[in-house]
Amino acid sequence: MKTRRHAAILEIINEYPVETQEELLNRLKQNGFNVTQATVSRDIKELRLLKSLSPDGKYRYTSINNSASDLQGNIQNFFNNSVIMVKSAQNIVVIKTLAGMAGALCASIDSINFEGLVGTLAGDDTIFIVCTDNDCASKLVIDLKNYL
Repeated sequence: MKTRRHAAILEIINEYPVETQEELLNRLKQNGFNVTQATVSRDIKELRLLKSLSPDGKYRYTSINNSASDLQGNIQNFFNNSVIMVKSAQNIVVIKTLAGMAGALCASIDSINFEGLVGTLAGDDTIFIVCTDNDCASKLVIDLKNYL
């Protein structure tokens, strides 16, 4: 049942611009799934759904498993709306964001799999990215600034 529900959720968010858990819950019920808001919330977490800015300026649920071009488009929108500064210090890249945005942005960066990225760490408004070397960090800063 859970696998079918997860498949239905992915189908729904790909077909409709779902903005809220309540809207997703209602669409699931229309498709014959009798679920609670708590179940929908757990499903969103398990499926690693993100809210991304759509072309009409509204946030909607999207799957982290979208194609690379979709993910890059989502990250670009996310960057434009949340990043204050991107700098490198040797092999470490530091990204300053609006308060509360670092965690979600860090998860988005992790999903892209940039070459030479060793790991990421996010706080409330700061992300640290460790790269394999200084050149990799410099290239990553250029790539990330292109999103701005």
